[in-house]
Amino acid sequence: MNLVLGWRSASLLVAAAILLCLAAALATNLRNRLANRVLGALIVTLVGVFTPWLIGFAGAYDQWPWLTFLPVAVPLLVPALLRLYVEALLKGALPRHWRVMLLPGLIEFGFQAISFCLPLDLKNRWAEVVGATIAPLFALALIASFALHIARSAAMLRQYRAGLANVTGDEGRFAARWLTQALLAFALLWISWGGVLLWDWVSPLGYKGLMWLYLLIATVALFLAIEGWRHANDPFPSWDTVFATDAGLARSPRRDWAQQAEDWARRIETAGWATDPDLDLARLARLLGTNTGYLSRALNEGLGVNFSAFVNGLRCKAVMAAMAAGDSRDVLTIALDAGFSSKASFNRAFLACTGTTPSAEHSLVTVLGDQSHLAETRWLEDRFPRARRTVRTNNRNGMLAAVQAGLGVACLPCFMGDGLSGVIRLTDPADMPPREVWLGVHEDLRHMPRIRAVIEALDEGFAAMQGRLAGLG
Repeated sequence: MNLVLGWRSASLLVAAAILLCLAAALATNLRNRLANRVLGALIVTLVGVFTPWLIGFAGAYDQWPWLTFLPVAVPLLVPALLRLYVEALLKGALPRHWRVMLLPGLIEFGFQAISFCLPLDLKNRWAEVVGATIAPLFALALIASFALHIARSAAMLRQYRAGLANVTGDEGRFAARWLTQALLAFALLWISWGGVLLWDWVSPLGYKGLMWLYLLIATVALFLAIEGWRHANDPFPSWDTVFATDAGLARSPRRDWAQQAEDWARRIETAGWATDPDLDLARLARLLGTNTGYLSRALNEGLGVNFSAFVNGLRCKAVMAAMAAGDSRDVLTIALDAGFSSKASFNRAFLACTGTTPSAEHSLVTVLGDQSHLAETRWLEDRFPRARRTVRTNNRNGMLAAVQAGLGVACLPCFMGDGLSGVIRLTDPADMPPREVWLGVHEDLRHMPRIRAVIEALDEGFAAMQGRLAGLG
């Protein structure tokens, strides 16, 4: 009897060859070395899981029956190695109890190794017993192990991504998003694998009936290997770095964090530091001559935002100011010059900052036709000649509400919009056409004491509010 390489064996063989090459490449990668080696071990383990099907469809078990219980398929190692990969990538080290995490898989391997060494006649009888009693127990253990390790890994990743926003302006440059995709792929695999194992237990699917499951395992392994290799050299701030900003804040001296944050924000905007796509919390703290703890507290308590929201807010403001000034370049070019590292990061930040997408930016909230002659109306429409008018109203409060709802750009007094959530000032007030304020009084009444008192009170009030009315604070 000869081995037969049909489409089933050929498909799995090609996948195994590619996967083993990628696993070897990952093992020699120097950056994120520990995590990449764990990923390589996970890929090799997945190859081992479908190897019995690869050689089985080729006729190996028929030609060499003693291969039964060949200890290469150890599914219980898969969930634990996935968890260890996440831990190694996020924390730069394995957890103290990593040996305990691998113990179920090692028990499964030991069971197979001992069974593999049995005499052939005894092995065949033992295989029937295992299929009816012990194999379902391993299947249940695999389902439970997947559930535990995927849940723990997802919780750790959520915590890490929340902390990452406090130290960097663009988490898309790091592999956190890739890890999310990997966990989603394994969640799909867990549901499919577990469902098939339970189905096969109740109503055996047969050797060929299980083939699609092992093709799915090979597909997920290829996705993991290829994407893992693509992201093998991604910078990854360690867990300690991401959460170091919390240390010592409770012991820091009392400060007016709001005032401190405003001072630093002005310096950052004036210096244009946010245009550096590599800017992170530590670098910005050095530029300001402070430490990461103080800077983080100033942003969180003084401005009520994390580092990512603050820096990306400055970048979005710069993009919108350039667009309002009539910059003829495409929006992506302007965004890259403002400090964004990619189109995806710009779109996410712009949506979070303004509540709308960049493609919808050229929408105007403007006045009705009877006020179209006003200088600020003409100025706005000159800046956005091709913009569509989403809202028309002469009520300034209505215009402000429309802007807050993300319906477009409007020309409004600075004192109305400054400090409001979802409203960003796009231009310097000095660049805008001025608006004069007149007080009309009947000529025969203007010298009456009570009228003069009102006039003087209004004059003093406007003088006191001159800076705010002019948009100067």
